[in-house]
Amino acid sequence: MAKDKVPVTPAVRVLRTEKVAFTSHLYVYEEKGGTAVCARELGFSEHAIIKTLVMEDDKENSLIVLMHGDRQVSTRELARLLGVKSIVPCAAEKASRLTGYLVGGTSPFGTKRFFPVYMEETILSLPRIYINGGKRGFLIGISPRDVEKVLKPVLVHVATQID
Repeated sequence: MAKDKVPVTPAVRVLRTEKVAFTSHLYVYEEKGGTAVCARELGFSEHAIIKTLVMEDDKENSLIVLMHGDRQVSTRELARLLGVKSIVPCAAEKASRLTGYLVGGTSPFGTKRFFPVYMEETILSLPRIYINGGKRGFLIGISPRDVEKVLKPVLVHVATQID
């Protein structure tokens, strides 16, 4: 995609307010393409592309999980760690309503309401990650330490291989 203007999303506003350095990466979004499309279009490792997953526990308490693009969340392990019966992905419509972002463009920054954030601890070992900037087809490159500083996530080890 040409050097398009950087979208000014709530996520970008938060990062600018926090004085966090980031790079902008635009690509052609494909419905249900996931992180594999981002990796292909931008030439990044899928492991360094971080998914923002909106989930909820058995009492419908919402939360965000940040996970490597080439891994999935062990919801059983996450539920055990949180002391709840179950964790399931939020329905797309509900996730959009709660975050203010369309699914496929969900950023953990600048959500409509506060969510507890859980981040796969191995993300911190990467020198740079690429996470959604709040719009479909828009990733931001950022230090994982800056993500930790801004979001103050709980670090967890709940990654499993994708089946």
